[in-house]
Amino acid sequence: MNTPFDVNQKTSSVHPGKAHDMQWRLKAIFGGAIGNLVEWYDWYAYSAFSLYFAASFFPKGDLTAQLLNTAGIFAVGFLMRPVGGWLFGRLADRSGRKKAMTSSVLLMSFGSLLIALTPTYASIGIAAPVLLLVARLLQGLSVGGEYGTSATYLSEIATPARRGFYSSFQYVTLIGGQLLALGLQLILQKVLLTSEQLHDWGWRIPFFIGALLSVVALYLRSKLKETENFQKASQTHTNRGSLQELFRHPKAIATVIGLTLGGTIAFYTYSTYMQKFLVNTVQLTKDESTLLTFLSLAVFALLQPVFGLLSDVIGRRYLLMGFGILGTLFTVPLLTSLSQASSQLEILGLLITALLIVSGYTSINAVVKAELFPAEVRALGVGLPYALTVAIFGGSAEYIALYLKSIGHENWYYYFVTVCIFTSLIVYVSMKDTKYTSLIEKE
Repeated sequence: MNTPFDVNQKTSSVHPGKAHDMQWRLKAIFGGAIGNLVEWYDWYAYSAFSLYFAASFFPKGDLTAQLLNTAGIFAVGFLMRPVGGWLFGRLADRSGRKKAMTSSVLLMSFGSLLIALTPTYASIGIAAPVLLLVARLLQGLSVGGEYGTSATYLSEIATPARRGFYSSFQYVTLIGGQLLALGLQLILQKVLLTSEQLHDWGWRIPFFIGALLSVVALYLRSKLKETENFQKASQTHTNRGSLQELFRHPKAIATVIGLTLGGTIAFYTYSTYMQKFLVNTVQLTKDESTLLTFLSLAVFALLQPVFGLLSDVIGRRYLLMGFGILGTLFTVPLLTSLSQASSQLEILGLLITALLIVSGYTSINAVVKAELFPAEVRALGVGLPYALTVAIFGGSAEYIALYLKSIGHENWYYYFVTVCIFTSLIVYVSMKDTKYTSLIEKE
């Protein structure tokens, strides 16, 4: 009898060209994407609510010092992402994309529940930040595996002519997870709780919700169909998902690292870190910061399928180069203008402009990476080099920004982001357009 986790069912393979093709593809996109949304909601809830729980887990001090502590644990959580990228990438290439995606979302549920239940520093002392660290490590392991497996799954179930469009929904739901976290924060701020209640105990609510949503995502993912690409690879390759097999593709690995570097720094600057930047630098209230971040990210999410569809028409490389050129030229002016802005409308316009530029990377980076590797090592090839790059640069971005602010040189961070984007631009200029060289088409 087949179980929901039996990834080798022949009846659940992809059958391109049949009448029901579009229907099941849409169901597959929804099932894969909804799990991705829940994973990233859990991941971003930490950042969104750290303004409220920072004082609960660390000794009393000024706001920047407490945020540095929470940002430090945020960065340490990123160190587990390469481990997750390797572990779940190997699992996806050896046992199936579906099994890896169901396992990762289950692990995320445990991490969220642990944060929700951990007592405060005042109650248990140093054990509080230690438990917070453990929870973040579990979440880092989970989300490290999520990117490569979901990117691979969405790329493989897509039709060749619309692969950029289909794959863009990974970032729609990734951003959607952050919107869900911020939306819940707005409801708690404006409707349900006072500021004192949020600081005292209300910050636990999103983590309880995240644990419950992960169970729902687990159920939906258990109903997913396995991809034909994996089915074929499982029959013809015995060394699937191994590091030995991965290292046979050094150029693809280097390309993933290079194209991720600038994109991940820019993305985390304008999404995760921006809420703190607006409070700590622009001097907005927490409520104002949450609202403006929410609105800008809502527009950002809507841009992803538009850019993904555009890449199916003109190619991936032009969008990446557009991000690299505009990001190199305008990062310093945009961040400088944001730091000096006084009008909320002006701030919103600057944020949307910045995220419009970043969309040239976010909308298609997953499909570009998937198109670089063959099926037998695709999830590992997408997940591990990406996770390593994000762990080093994305995970440290917030900490570096806060540290430079604490020593009185916040603007140095603007130039740091610019240099990272320019480095990626060199890769974009020199690489081939994967729309026309995709290894997915050769399977």
